[in-house]
Amino acid sequence: MDDFESKVSEAMAAPQNQGEMADADAVGTVGSPECGDMMRMWLKFTEKDGKKVIDRASFQAFGCQTAIAVASVATKLLQGKTTEEARHLSAQDLAGDLGTLPPMKIHCGQLVEGALRNALDPTDSPAPKPQNSLIGEIQSAKPQGIRIVPITD
Repeated sequence: MDDFESKVSEAMAAPQNQGEMADADAVGTVGSPECGDMMRMWLKFTEKDGKKVIDRASFQAFGCQTAIAVASVATKLLQGKTTEEARHLSAQDLAGDLGTLPPMKIHCGQLVEGALRNALDPTDSPAPKPQNSLIGEIQSAKPQGIRIVPITD
């Protein structure tokens, strides 16, 4: 576990491909503003040998450090993959050099996998329009029946 944590810390020190991609061909979003874990992934494609290939990938995440680290690793791993190859990558595959995800961090990889799948096949679930920022979406979420009551003496 210490090796995994050190690799996550290393990835967090300099996350790769973080931020919105203005010229993206596809955008995928998963998560819930209510719980706070959200991931958006942007993909830019090119054609190579008659196949659609991922040229660039970027992400924006609100969640734990492991989710950000997995997304950072995944965006590098996706470069040069065909859309078909990318569709078959599991959450663990996307974690790449980070190693095996501990049981309590599997959801972090699944968040990245979900954003990728949504970008590759937006008909699975509706994705927000690319020009919407993830932070704007979270800020505009309406409270779902939560009421804060101050405790008085």
